Amino acid sequence: MALAMDLGLAKEKLREDPQVAAQMVDEAHGEVKTALQELRDLARGIHPAVLTDRGLDAALSSVATRCTVPVRVEVDLGERPAPAIEGIAYFTVSELLQNVSKHARATWAAVEVWRTENRLMLQVVDNGVGGADVSAGSGLAGLAERLGSVDGILVVDSPEGGPTRVTAELPWRAERVR
Repeated sequence: MALAMDLGLAKEKLREDPQVAAQMVDEAHGEVKTALQELRDLARGIHPAVLTDRGLDAALSSVATRCTVPVRVEVDLGERPAPAIEGIAYFTVSELLQNVSKHARATWAAVEVWRTENRLMLQVVDNGVGGADVSAGSGLAGLAERLGSVDGILVVDSPEGGPTRVTAELPWRAERVR
């Protein structure tokens, strides 16, 4: 909030005193860099160790064991995406499998993860009752919004009576060397 106010003040100052405005923007830039580092540190603390140490295949297999129905997991990646994208993929599948456990009344589910050109693709399918709807203001809407914030998309195909197929597409970003 303070950062937004600082940038607003710098914007107002731009016409009357460009040098002061530039200094204010420079200070705000420093605050953004600090905030981003704090978010990265927080995300590292939230990431499960198995994801960091062994990657999506092992981490998703672990998540699958917590689902109330048997889950088949297939991960076909030649290399790992950037840690942030890998984390988003992990939490997306985790949330989708929680939905299967809570709402689907399914007897099985499947998770598939693969790379297509510069996109990380993931799909969760179950044989439950269907009826999942992003527009209903559900957790799926929040998930779609979170994916959209990183140039990702969520597609839900869930007719009444099932099955449900949720496909997510994320940008493939290699880890940057600093």
